[in-house]
Amino acid sequence: MFQRSVLDNKLRVLTSTMAHTQSVSMVICVGAGSRYESDELAGVSHFIEHLPFKGTENWPTARAVSEAIEGVGGVMNASTDREMTVFWCKVARLHYKTAFAVLMDMVLHSRLDPEEVEKEREVIQEELRMTYDQPSYRVDLLIDEAMWPNQAMGRDVGGTPESVAEIQQKDIHEYMQQQYNPANTVVAVAGNVTHDEVVDMLAETTKDWKPLKSLDWEPATDDVTAPVVRIERRRSDQSHLCLAVPGMSMDNPDQYAFNLMNTMLGDGMSSRLFLNLRESQGLAYDVQSSASFFRDTGSLVVYCGVEPQKTNDAVKAIIEEFKGMHEIATEQELNKAKEYSKGRLLLRMEDTRVVASWLGAQELLQDSVRTAEEVVELLDAVQLQDVARVANELLDDKKIRLALVGPRGGTKSLTGLLHF
Repeated sequence: MFQRSVLDNKLRVLTSTMAHTQSVSMVICVGAGSRYESDELAGVSHFIEHLPFKGTENWPTARAVSEAIEGVGGVMNASTDREMTVFWCKVARLHYKTAFAVLMDMVLHSRLDPEEVEKEREVIQEELRMTYDQPSYRVDLLIDEAMWPNQAMGRDVGGTPESVAEIQQKDIHEYMQQQYNPANTVVAVAGNVTHDEVVDMLAETTKDWKPLKSLDWEPATDDVTAPVVRIERRRSDQSHLCLAVPGMSMDNPDQYAFNLMNTMLGDGMSSRLFLNLRESQGLAYDVQSSASFFRDTGSLVVYCGVEPQKTNDAVKAIIEEFKGMHEIATEQELNKAKEYSKGRLLLRMEDTRVVASWLGAQELLQDSVRTAEEVVELLDAVQLQDVARVANELLDDKKIRLALVGPRGGTKSLTGLLHF
């Protein structure tokens, strides 16, 4: 399914040849994210992610960069999370060499023009203000703060308007030089290309790129032994709430049972939460759960938006579903969750960008790659007892966190609801 090479400068290159496709996708994964940042430099990884789009040595303006890709019908973007920054592009095969040249130039030779940096600083601060203004986004940040208080895992990846304002040009140069090095980077390519041609191209492009020792990431801590409630009052027509419990790391062998438990609980329109809160009780238009995995920690988060007067009813209903997951499910429900999960995975893997991202992220964060077929086998191996065991271990009322953004809700009354 894929091939892997390590260049002399320690750059890892992974490819998946998909000869039937018309597209080629390239993903560059860099070990740069909020877990590598000090409090003083909070948001610097996200800040740097924006800057290569402002111009490079060979494409010196933002317009030149965007037109090089969009001008041939391609798409490109980037993202930053806690553990990595990703730059990607997807183009028709006819144009992939130009697209790769642009993307590599963005990472290797970003101009970092001081005037453009200052303009982008304002743009990022507006992005952060926009996030704070939207209750559904704000509650996501609030639940992270409740899950991982006073540490990098619980911080907004983008930092704050204040911390972004204090990041200096030298901070950007020093951080980028240290983290954006080949030993801390993975390039993954999927599409109608061969491994050898990609390796040859990258070996030439990166021949002067030298490996360095990168910063260490901050381990997560969890000292919470009782329910935590965080409330942010604001005028709104809905109360937005998240209930969460700590999960597991991405190398935990129980992650597949955990994923299937999450699918049964709140992933999709036939999940328990959707059928109960929306279809049976009419409490919410949108209710869902999601599982997240990181190097040394993880989480399960339930989100819903409800009429403020129904906040307590919604919390009670979610807690009941948590409690219900402790019981052994039926074979029919487990099989449905398996087929749902496998089907969604295999459908996604038809997209060259998804395949490239799959390869790059696993290689960077875990130093190994499981194929989709291997994951399907691991999902099929999960038994009913595995799901119930994981639910009993993780859906613990002493570890529940609740975040609420809306006009109503008291800490004392909501805390009283967080018990099985």
